[in-house]
Amino acid sequence: MIRLALRVRRADAEIVLAELLELAPAGVEERDLSDDVVEYAVYGAPGELPALPELRAAAGGALVDVATTEVADDWSERWRAFHEPVTVGGRVHVRAPWHDAPEDPALEDVVIDPGQAFGTGAHPTTRLCLEYLLELEAAGGAAGPLTDLGTGSGVLAIAASKLGWTPIHAYDHEPPALEATAANATANNALVALQRMNLRESLPPLAPTVVANMTAPILLAVAAQLLNDDGSRGGTRRSLPSVATASTTPAPVTLVCSGILPTELDSVAAAFARVGLTEQDRRIDGDWSALLLRRP
Repeated sequence: MIRLALRVRRADAEIVLAELLELAPAGVEERDLSDDVVEYAVYGAPGELPALPELRAAAGGALVDVATTEVADDWSERWRAFHEPVTVGGRVHVRAPWHDAPEDPALEDVVIDPGQAFGTGAHPTTRLCLEYLLELEAAGGAAGPLTDLGTGSGVLAIAASKLGWTPIHAYDHEPPALEATAANATANNALVALQRMNLRESLPPLAPTVVANMTAPILLAVAAQLLNDDGSRGGTRRSLPSVATASTTPAPVTLVCSGILPTELDSVAAAFARVGLTEQDRRIDGDWSALLLRRP
């Protein structure tokens, strides 16, 4: 078995991933090598992997390095072992379907098949978002609609549904992510409406509560779109209908966002401050961080 790894600049990683999933629909492994470099790897027997010229073309100017290594034939079992269950805040237990359900009936059991490179909830960015959702729920905020931008495998959307938000609308640009979320929502008996959308270019109607676990460049693009629709720049403030009632409400009232490097926190917070979302809290977990932003 061969492991073929493509190392790319973090700033362009999301674009490269979209191209790679076209070449390797069986799945892509993602690893953070540094603040600036992300590694995407595919596995297969010789002759089954995408050709190197295709991979280099997919990475384009973001390419840092390409590396190949031989791996043991039991790599798929070791990949399963990598996805360990995680319990967040003593309330939500996120696990892959091959792990047993928690014995504690008080835990919300969220079962997530990682699908193609989208994870099961153990990543620090996901845990940080879950922590904020749990705190909002404890404060009585788990009610009404919620928007999940960049849903991945649907961990946050499904957990939010179990905690009390409804309806849930989730968006992602990658078809495999939407497929994974749809399957995971069904497995968890969670109602999640899904739509494909390139969030760098356009935004859906936003609920009063929004969670966005995406990289800083995409978060900045979201903030810029909100700013362009803000009356302070001479346009008309976006009237954002509640997905539940279609009534007009300014949105979001609460934004939880992660996928941010600690060095990017100030710039992301400042971008959303320009559209009236003020920082309430920030947290750092290893190489990653998250923000809780609120509109007064």
